[in-house]
Amino acid sequence: MDIGGKKRSDNFEDRGAGSRRAGGGGGGIGVSLFSFALRKFGFKGALVAGLALGGVYFLAPEEVRQSLLGDTSTSSQGAGKVCEASPKNASACDFSRVVLASTEDAWLKHFSQGGLPDYGRKPNAYQLPTLVVFTGSVSTAGCGNATSAVGPFYCPADNKLYIDPGFYDDLAHKLKAPGDFAQAYVIAHEVGHHVQHLIGSLTRTMPGETKNQVSVRVELQADCFAGVWGHHARTDLAITDKDLSDATQAAHSIGDDALGHKDEAKFSHGSSQQRISWFKKGFKSGDPRQCDTFAVKDYKAL
Repeated sequence: MDIGGKKRSDNFEDRGAGSRRAGGGGGGIGVSLFSFALRKFGFKGALVAGLALGGVYFLAPEEVRQSLLGDTSTSSQGAGKVCEASPKNASACDFSRVVLASTEDAWLKHFSQGGLPDYGRKPNAYQLPTLVVFTGSVSTAGCGNATSAVGPFYCPADNKLYIDPGFYDDLAHKLKAPGDFAQAYVIAHEVGHHVQHLIGSLTRTMPGETKNQVSVRVELQADCFAGVWGHHARTDLAITDKDLSDATQAAHSIGDDALGHKDEAKFSHGSSQQRISWFKKGFKSGDPRQCDTFAVKDYKAL
């Protein structure tokens, strides 16, 4: 990828560092999967599974928000800027702003042209999300509190994406998915959840399917939307075959089966093969309408 001289998004917040006090908790979608990863990989290994566990973030009821992720209710936001903490963080923040700006261009175009899956909600225009960087813990407006352990996530209540830049290192070294485009895929996937929120597929249900099965449809569509962005960015950001390989390696590494799940009934994000397939479908077509995972009637055919 070549980000030299490219536009940087201004829809960006540096929240600084939040505290991690032992005791309470900020749960979220994927807490049970986090528990599994904790047992299988240890805490650091569980952390790097965050992309597969984070996705869309909602707090569990107060009584079940225990010590798994640490107390974030009194986090000290803004205790030093994340992007100013180190040259590596500064580079990660700058890179993230370039990717976010590129997603803005792509989705502004698609929304203006009306070429989107139809779920009965047709927004007049694309509403730009905000990317929030933090370390330790963070508070959201409507989705509660979270720690870095949940990985990158999107909060539909405030239309913001949240990421600890340290996740990029874990993605490269723990999940063996290095490269700029692998990192860009992380952001584009969360932006995909924002697109879903706007068009109405984020909370869609399917008759006769379990919550996990519907979750797989949601996550695979977000992967496909990430691919649609990649198609748009191929020329502008000089995406190479090596970059594409990096992204598909990331998609493979965070498949439910790659993370160690044996029971397909418990999959919540899809297998490695499914995640790669849907990402490539979006990347090849550049057409969001090709990402309608809810149009696939037979769940096993996804």
